[in-house]
Amino acid sequence: MISVMLIDDHPVVRAGLKAILDSFEGIGVVAEGNSGAAVEDMPEVDVVVCDISMPGVDGIEATRRLKAAGGPPVLILTTYDSETDIMAALEAGALGYLLKDAPEEQLRQAVKDTAAGKRTLAPEVAVTLAERVTKPRESLSAREREILSGLATGASNRELATQFFVSEATIKTHLVHIYQKLGVDNRTAAVTVARERKLL
Repeated sequence: MISVMLIDDHPVVRAGLKAILDSFEGIGVVAEGNSGAAVEDMPEVDVVVCDISMPGVDGIEATRRLKAAGGPPVLILTTYDSETDIMAALEAGALGYLLKDAPEEQLRQAVKDTAAGKRTLAPEVAVTLAERVTKPRESLSAREREILSGLATGASNRELATQFFVSEATIKTHLVHIYQKLGVDNRTAAVTVARERKLL
C-alpha cells in the first residue's frame, strides 16, 4: 500500500480528500496535518500530499524542508495555478503539482507516480511551464514579480521604493525591464497581461 501524509489547513477539505484517497485501491492516508510544520514530526510515508497556502509554515517551505532532510516525495495539491506558485513549488523540490479540481482518476495516478519518483503535473500546469520556456521574455526575476504584485495593488513608484528599501530610480529601472518582458508600455497593461498569463 502507498502510505500518504495529507496536509491541508481546511478540516472539511482534508476530510474530503482523505475519503477520496482512502477509496483508491492500494492507497491509504496514515497521517494528517493542518500546517507545513507537521513535516517536522511525521511517520515514515511514501508520499506527502500538501496544499500551498497555510498559516505558519506553508506548503513551499514544508516541501523545502522535506527535500533538505531527504524525506518522501511531495505532491502539491492546491487551487493556485500561477506561474509564481508553480515555479516556487518545483524549485523547492515538489515532484508533483496538481489542482484540486482534478478528476479523481488523475489524483489517483498522480499519487502513484509521485510515490514512484515520477514527475507528475496537471495539464494546466504543464501548459504554463511550456509557455514559460517558449516565451522567455516573460520570465521575470523574483524582485520583478514582487514589484509587479505591488503594481497590482495600485502602489505608486514612491510607495514601491519605500516598500522595497530602494530608490525611485531603481523602481523605474525595474519597471522598464518588466514592460520589455511583457511587451507592454504602461502599468495597467503590465498588470493585465501578467494576470492573463498567470504571472500574478
